[in-house]
Amino acid sequence: MSENGSSTSMRRGRPGYDQQGILDVAVAAFNQYGYDATSMGVLAERLGLSKSAIYHHFASKDEMLDRALDTALSGLERVVDETDASGGRAADRLDRVLRGAVHVLVEHLPSVTLLLRVRGNTDVERRALERRRAFDKRVTSLVEEAQREGSLRSDIDARVVSRLAFGMINSIVEWYRPGGREDADGLADDVVAVALDGLRMPTSNRVEELLG
Repeated sequence: MSENGSSTSMRRGRPGYDQQGILDVAVAAFNQYGYDATSMGVLAERLGLSKSAIYHHFASKDEMLDRALDTALSGLERVVDETDASGGRAADRLDRVLRGAVHVLVEHLPSVTLLLRVRGNTDVERRALERRRAFDKRVTSLVEEAQREGSLRSDIDARVVSRLAFGMINSIVEWYRPGGREDADGLADDVVAVALDGLRMPTSNRVEELLG
């Protein structure tokens, strides 16, 4: 093997582990043991790599956490951004946000699970929690808009509606397993049915409100 080929092999570390592969193993360990309890030594043992090989890809454990949390948060933020850009009635946009959030959870289950477990113990976690709160506020504003347009019941506080809806969505991480009987579309249908059907105003009531 040439000198150049040898150095390339060393940079890549153990065959089968590129940067994303290392991150996937790290996130699984964070979820299993807790972020604080997962040392670089634990990760090195699980990966079968030296610590220096891991540091070649990530400067710190915090960088791994930041990357994983950004995956989950960027997915959720993108759902709201795209829904806002699409326009339409607020209730229909809320429907799309809930469905989109379920798809993000299913597609990025380990990262979303990790996001739901952070407690703000580090700067990375605190920044993630700030972004999550901003996302929650956008969803609450959407609920309020749907209530003002007469599409959703207004006798329930919008913040409660948002928290209950996402409490249900977030609970999926505790029991959902990929490859099960229900896919993301089916889960999204179930969430919308439970979360919104009891909140939607009957069509006749909406018409009466608009005319009144």
